[in-house]
Amino acid sequence: MVRRMFTMLAAAALVAALAPPAHAAVQGEVYVALGDSAASGPLVPNQVVPDLGCWRSDHNYAHLTAQAIGARTFRDVTCSGAKTKDMYESQGTDLGSVAPQLNALSQDTTLVTVQIGANDVGLTGFIEDCLNLLPPPVGDACNDDYIENGQDTWRLKTDALRPKLVTLAADIRARAPQARIFLVGYATYAPPNGCYPRVPIIRADANYIRATLMYFNRMLAEQAAAAGLRFIDLQTPSVGHDPCAAPGVRWIEPYVPAAPAAPFHPNALGMRNFATVVTAAVTAAVTAAVTAAVTAV
Repeated sequence: MVRRMFTMLAAAALVAALAPPAHAAVQGEVYVALGDSAASGPLVPNQVVPDLGCWRSDHNYAHLTAQAIGARTFRDVTCSGAKTKDMYESQGTDLGSVAPQLNALSQDTTLVTVQIGANDVGLTGFIEDCLNLLPPPVGDACNDDYIENGQDTWRLKTDALRPKLVTLAADIRARAPQARIFLVGYATYAPPNGCYPRVPIIRADANYIRATLMYFNRMLAEQAAAAGLRFIDLQTPSVGHDPCAAPGVRWIEPYVPAAPAAPFHPNALGMRNFATVVTAAVTAAVTAAVTAAVTAV
């Protein structure tokens, strides 16, 4: 028994010595970033010239994460306006078409982040529809516009997205079988009760937006678990940094941005903080894999 114990300890020590440290493993990543405008960073300096119609920033969280981990290869194909179908089909932009995003994957891809689904359910249009320059009784609340036959149509659209995400996960895995895949959630867009008139969305609508986005992120987390993906929560760390927060504090700009960013999209500060969250998740996954390899000996 003692001899066996020493043999196991010696083997574990050898594996630990030979296994690359987590940071070294991360530095060897072949990283592909997929997603929509929440990931691409429209108007955040500096916009990448190739595929300019995608409004992709070289300081979005994917670029910053790739730099932080020292990725060996990095391909960012995130594109404003992208839906799940644009993972498979060419996407039209104001400045021409771009290739299907899944084309960026390869057999040697080791890391994938994907942030998608908001455009499938019309997130940005939904928030802008709730803008109200005049409060009731002059202005109308928007939340009841989404109730039909007693059902919340926004939630129905959210639920309809579930099987598409499971299929997408399988297709990413088929094209990149070595990759660790992370499904990225969306940030906090409204605090409780909103902040009318600073952001002209009345209390009831702000609470409706908040509740529906929480439901949407919960759906993403559930589908990530169902598909065997890792989920990255951006909603929790962005609490207090929503469009109601002061400039220099908020990570998401309001309808009239004070920093270079599209309305209701991440600014540069938000992208830096999201990169911190994503980098931590990626590094933790590598550390866990190295630890598991040593423990299995």
